[in-house]
Amino acid sequence: MKKRFELNSGLQGETLVRKGMMKQKNKASEQIRIAPDINVVKIGGHGAIDYGREVMHPLCEEIGELSKTHKLLVVTGGGGRVRHIMDIGMDLGMPTGVLAELSAKISEQNAIMVSILLSKYNGSRIHTGDLLELPMLLKLGILPVIHGTPPYGLYEHPARNEMIPPHRTDTGAFLIAEVLGAKSCIIGKNVDGLYAEDPRKNPDAELIRDITAKELIRMNLEDMVIEPMVAELLNDAVNIREVRIINCHKRGNIEKAINGKNTGTIIRAE
Repeated sequence: MKKRFELNSGLQGETLVRKGMMKQKNKASEQIRIAPDINVVKIGGHGAIDYGREVMHPLCEEIGELSKTHKLLVVTGGGGRVRHIMDIGMDLGMPTGVLAELSAKISEQNAIMVSILLSKYNGSRIHTGDLLELPMLLKLGILPVIHGTPPYGLYEHPARNEMIPPHRTDTGAFLIAEVLGAKSCIIGKNVDGLYAEDPRKNPDAELIRDITAKELIRMNLEDMVIEPMVAELLNDAVNIREVRIINCHKRGNIEKAINGKNTGTIIRAE
């Protein structure tokens, strides 16, 4: 048997899956937080953008004014047009990865529109590859806007027993916040937070103010205002240990969330 040529390193000869090796390496060094002062604010397509100027003009004014005193990264969702393209795609038998590729185009369109609405506040649409340039962009006074669809595309994870991609724009906003080591991850919706039931169907539904990710997963709710994948990923996160869900239709809620006040729901890692 021929001898393998090795490069001398701490992982020399490792398979990269040995459990003891991973535990040892995880303790070896702390992750760098690229943008520890930034607040990632996700604006849903379904929850905000699809409402048009009545909601978006005052919301963008609020975000723009906040950007003068706080570092923000605005992340956009897709909304109704994503649901439309997924419905057609599933009817045609498109694979999950293709559905993910199609839906990304729509949240990108929303990022372009929101960046233009924020243009007088130096709003600028950025791409995934620009995230590592954020420290410089923020120093230049730019208010960055990015779409929230994770860049899995055709490599999207299998959707278990479904076809809809499990990593969508809530998940994308969370992953952006995690890799940047952000100060906070705030998810803007059109309801006051996470409810035990859909409040539009049951006006007496319980508003869950504070819950751990594991408790939320155990509840196995029929429907949720946030993607279940966020709760699953939160358990393993290093930098982001809580996600805040707020009603972004109500003026002042974003600033309150940035300042640590619970105006909706907090989902915490244990």
